[in-house]
Amino acid sequence: MKLDVLIPTYPRPAALAVTLTGLCAQSFRSFRVIVSDQSDGGASIRSGEVRAVARVLEQHGCEMRLHEHLPRRGIAEQRQFLLECSSAPYVLYLDDDVLLEPFVLGLMLDVIEREGCAFVGSSVIGLSFANEARPEQERVELWEGPVRPEVVVPGSREWERWKLHSAANLYHVQNRLGATPDAPLRYRIAWASACVLYEAAKLREVGGFSFWERLPPEHCGEDIVPQLELMRRYGGCGIMPSGAYHLELPTTIPRREVGAERVLGWHRHEARSV
Repeated sequence: MKLDVLIPTYPRPAALAVTLTGLCAQSFRSFRVIVSDQSDGGASIRSGEVRAVARVLEQHGCEMRLHEHLPRRGIAEQRQFLLECSSAPYVLYLDDDVLLEPFVLGLMLDVIEREGCAFVGSSVIGLSFANEARPEQERVELWEGPVRPEVVVPGSREWERWKLHSAANLYHVQNRLGATPDAPLRYRIAWASACVLYEAAKLREVGGFSFWERLPPEHCGEDIVPQLELMRRYGGCGIMPSGAYHLELPTTIPRREVGAERVLGWHRHEARSV
C-alpha cells in the first residue's frame, strides 16, 4: 500500500462520515484508511453513517482500520498512535472535519514525489468567508524552483505566512493566480494543518509525534513541531489549488493556551531537533 490516510476523531460521527465520503471520490485509489476514535465507547466509528461510508470504501477496495483508542492523552499522542499503526511509505494526516475534492490525494502524492521534500500541505478553506477579502493576509511566496530546506521559527518574518491559511484567504489567492490541478502552484509556508501528506520515513526520523509525553493532555500546535524540523532538514510546501474544505465546526480542543512549539523550545531564530 502506497498511502495510509490517518484520521484522528473525537466525537464527530457526522463530520467523520463527510470526511470519509470525500475519500470515496478520490481519483487516486491505492490507499488504506486508519481511524483513531477517542469518543466514549468508540461512538463515532460505531455510528451508522460512518459504518455505511466505510462499507462503500471497502467496496472500492480500500482497507479500513477503525480503532477505539482510549484514554485520551492529547492530540499529539493520537497522531503518534496513528503513525505507529501505519506501514505505508506516505501518510496523510486528515482531520475529521475536512471535505476533499477528487484530485487532492493524487496531486499531493505527485508533488511530494517530484520534489522529494518531507511534506506537502493542502490547507483547508472556510468557504463561509468566500466573500470576505483580507488583502493584508493574502501575501504568498511561491517556490520558483525546487522546494528546498529552510529555517522557519516563531516570531520570524517567515512565521507570518500562517495568515494565508486563515478563513478563505488561500481560496482568493489560488483563484487570482489561476492555479488548477493540472497546473498547480507550490508555495512557502510557516506550517500546515488538517490535511498534510508526509513521507513516513522522514517523519519518523525526526521522532514523529513522540514528544507527546512532554505535553499536558490539553495542547495545540502539535503539527508545528515536526514540520519546523522537517523544513529545516528537507523542506516542505503548500500547494494550490487546495481542494480541501473545512466543515467549520466548533473545535474539539477548546483550551489552546499550551502551544507545543513553545513548550518544546522553538524560539525566534533558533532551530533545534525535536
